[in-house]
Amino acid sequence: MSADASRSAVPSPRHGYTAAQVRAAEAPLLAAGEPLMERAAAALADEIERLIARATDVGGRPLVIVLAGSGDNGGDALFAGAHLAERGADVRLVAVGARLHEAGAAAAHGAGAVDLDPDADADAFAAAIDAADVLVDGILGIGAAASPALRGRSREIVARVLERLAERGHAERPPGTRHPLVVAVDLPSGISPDDGRVPDPTVLPADLTVTMGAVKAGLLLPPASRLAGRVVLVDLGLGPALADVEPVVTV
Repeated sequence: MSADASRSAVPSPRHGYTAAQVRAAEAPLLAAGEPLMERAAAALADEIERLIARATDVGGRPLVIVLAGSGDNGGDALFAGAHLAERGADVRLVAVGARLHEAGAAAAHGAGAVDLDPDADADAFAAAIDAADVLVDGILGIGAAASPALRGRSREIVARVLERLAERGHAERPPGTRHPLVVAVDLPSGISPDDGRVPDPTVLPADLTVTMGAVKAGLLLPPASRLAGRVVLVDLGLGPALADVEPVVTV
């Protein structure tokens, strides 16, 4: 395949697709056993590592806190946490739901990541947020398309994080210069992937969104686009399946 043909096989970052369009493009690859989660997690870890190197002043081990849901979005975040722990980062895992993605959690724990329970010691949790170099939002992905707002424990934990960040003037700093930096996995949890709705303000504004396979339409539409930060597209090989699919947004 020529270089031009290879590039054309990658979805354009200017095109936004719905959750249903992305799922349909992923389906044949998943059926064929393609390791999409592994690819996504490795690329996510690389982007977080680049962000730390470029935008933070880390003298020792970088501290990465992973807010992980129980689904595939949390799995991506946990496997990325495993990669980062293997590379020397201090990775701490916060389960925002009833459980963690089993395989992702096993990989992260096996690499040296440790659990951080917000309820066990509120002061220790606040101190960890203060000290973190990166917060990884791996709570909800495109599976929440019908009802994107955070609920229950996940909403409570994100609200606590937002309150702590507000106390430190986090929002007043320009994106990319904040401490900690926030990296969203696929999209900031709590926004609609299809139309950019933000039905509840309990959303962690991202400095960087690492979106998988194709850009989700909601990342290109306000108000969600104002919460996404810089958007980086990870190629998972969906280009051929999306070649004849009309994006719902083009910017």
